[in-house]
Amino acid sequence: MKRLALLIPLVILLVGCGGKSDTSGASNTTEGTTTMDCVIGGDKSKAELANLDESTTHEIVVDTNKGSFKFELATKTSPCTTASIAGLVQKGFFDGLTFHRIVPGFVIQGGDPAGNGSGGPGYSTVDAPPKDTQYVKGLVAMAKAGNEPAGTSGSQFFVVTGANVGLPPDYAVLGRVTEGLGVVEKIGALGDPNNPNGTPTERVEIKTMKLETR
Repeated sequence: MKRLALLIPLVILLVGCGGKSDTSGASNTTEGTTTMDCVIGGDKSKAELANLDESTTHEIVVDTNKGSFKFELATKTSPCTTASIAGLVQKGFFDGLTFHRIVPGFVIQGGDPAGNGSGGPGYSTVDAPPKDTQYVKGLVAMAKAGNEPAGTSGSQFFVVTGANVGLPPDYAVLGRVTEGLGVVEKIGALGDPNNPNGTPTERVEIKTMKLETR
């Protein structure tokens, strides 16, 4: 299960996390970062990393059945993670998946093809986050298993819905929400705070995820 054990009043919360976002881009080719450099586990042939131009801003639009939100990719902080996620987005990997875990006041988590916290894209990348990373509302980061190295990522991501959830700097930074934080908060309310598994009270489906560049 792609989760990190964290004790919050009355609930054991399990999830990965991330930190500071940035607005610069880092190419997986021009900056010397390649698929061979980024992929640390699984089947490298399944990894199709996007080439993110360092001179532009890259954002992901997440369209769900509860509304849409957008987040800017932290390409400088996490070149491998962002290139991997952007590549998966371009392949339509996330379309039709769900936010399978919702813990009010903590996080919403999605991106699992298995729908139960155990799935991924078949490979993993790594970008260890800065030591001063803080997990504040609107931060988007990557979940990982507790026995994986810091910054390990597959496809499961989460958005922080609490003011500052106090997670340790162990999880790759994906970005930060720039539009639609109200939608994130709306989704974040669709969980039972007394359910340690974070099972949603309603189905929250990702209709599409799209990459935008400006």
